[in-house]
Amino acid sequence: MQPGVRAAIPAAAFLLIGFAGPLLMVLGYSFMPPRTFSLAQAPTFANFISIVTDSYYLSFVWSVFLSLIAVALLLVISYPVAYGMAKMFGPWANVVTMIIVVPLLVSENIRLFGWVLVLLKNGIADGSMQLLFGVQLPSLLYTVPAIVLGLVYVYLPFMLFPLVIGLSMVPDTLKEAASDLGASRLQIFREIEVPLAMPGIMIGCMLTFILSLGSLAESKILGGQTVIMIADDIESAFTFAQNWPKGAMLSVILIVFSGSLVFFLFRRIDLDRIIGRR
Repeated sequence: MQPGVRAAIPAAAFLLIGFAGPLLMVLGYSFMPPRTFSLAQAPTFANFISIVTDSYYLSFVWSVFLSLIAVALLLVISYPVAYGMAKMFGPWANVVTMIIVVPLLVSENIRLFGWVLVLLKNGIADGSMQLLFGVQLPSLLYTVPAIVLGLVYVYLPFMLFPLVIGLSMVPDTLKEAASDLGASRLQIFREIEVPLAMPGIMIGCMLTFILSLGSLAESKILGGQTVIMIADDIESAFTFAQNWPKGAMLSVILIVFSGSLVFFLFRRIDLDRIIGRR
């Protein structure tokens, strides 16, 4: 056996035991009869049929819908900030980076409960509007927009920093040459900036979509179960309902959907170019 192969055995064993093993167990449980805690039962497709009969597809549709909205908003918000960090801010880009990174050191739940204080009735937002303008805001907490706000707030860095990397790969000389040849700012943006920055855009969209798809705290803390997302159903199946096969089935669907999306996008992203190998 070659030395390189022997050196890779511990890493391969770790991946098999710590990563592939649990996934295979989840896959096995998804075919077990409901409320079964053993893999020794006869496999069945009853759990997958219940996606339609028990309307579990609704939570998946809501998760995809809210994730797409969050990705679109994050792209619109992050693009100008990323452009400034990559091309305009200079040394101040480090300050902006610190402002965005420091909140990540605080628990996500704590940060979301901070938004609860802002959005609740007679909270910071409502109280400020009453004090300054005498206007009472409608209830903002436990609504779908509150969930979207939470997704945008929590996953902003995961969209911003890939965009910074993507925009930093766009040569300024190429844009200057296009401008000298008479191209408008819109043409430069559409035909030069976006195509060259597309790897960073795709990675940012993929990260934020997959993270939003599996989010749990945002819908619980800010949404108050107004909308049931797929992660809520998975948690309930594994905990309160004590129905591991049902939770495993929902997890398998989420994993297959997310994994297919990742492999599809990675076939269109030049990672060697992004990390500087070419």
